[in-house]
Amino acid sequence: MSQTFRAACVQMRTGTDICENLRSAETLIREAHGRGAAFIATPEVTVLFEAESDRLFAQVHTEEDDPSLRRLRALAQELGVWLLIGSMAIKVGERQCANRSFLIGPGGQVVASYDKIHMFDVDLPNGETYRESRNFRRGERAVVADLPWGKLGLSVCYDLRFPQLYRALAKAGASFLTIPAAFTHTTGMAHWHVLQRARAIETGCYVIAPAQGGHHANGRHTFGHSLVVAPWGEIIAEAGTEPCVITADIDPQRVADARGRVPSLLHDKPISVSIAPDVA
Repeated sequence: MSQTFRAACVQMRTGTDICENLRSAETLIREAHGRGAAFIATPEVTVLFEAESDRLFAQVHTEEDDPSLRRLRALAQELGVWLLIGSMAIKVGERQCANRSFLIGPGGQVVASYDKIHMFDVDLPNGETYRESRNFRRGERAVVADLPWGKLGLSVCYDLRFPQLYRALAKAGASFLTIPAAFTHTTGMAHWHVLQRARAIETGCYVIAPAQGGHHANGRHTFGHSLVVAPWGEIIAEAGTEPCVITADIDPQRVADARGRVPSLLHDKPISVSIAPDVA
């Protein structure tokens, strides 16, 4: 774990037209490659941002048959890069998808995949309603994969709010965490930066968080502000709200340095909770 590498976050404004989304993703991925990135990550729902069930299920495919995944695998092979597709809707049943993240190697092979575990089901005060579990089946396992520079822990968006996932990934050897997202503008304004920094500090990992940003064709408003956070918690690259590429040079030695200064991963203790008697 001694080799420094350049990572890139591709920030997008994915809509409901798959062909246009793929063109946008490819343009930005090529830009990231041109800026020297060996590891490139795209946001959640890279290929299609569609919440309406009938329209979603009319356009999804199984992993084996998905033409968008084939195109992105070919692009990774052409460029010779590690490509993390933040997530795609992948058909896993007649009326059910997985929100699946793909790590594609420079040979174009799918090295690892992860299905989002935590489903975002909420009614927001501003009237926005999200029912991710209506269309998506939750994942059941965390995933760590090997990169040439160390191990990568995979997650997606709402997973960010569950620190136990990231602690498990770090204890399984992850030095880098990917948190691709389509965070709402409302929750992003309040929590995006502090949660990303907290996950880095708690684990001593780099956090690479490509995001969706802006007003989308489906009416959603996402926060943007793709981030790369160093293991000590400082933000070393940040986007605004427009589609763009940000890059940061990643030094794996900083993971060891941060964990040496605060070795909290070695200090976990079993916790039991006592409920005090009600004396009112």
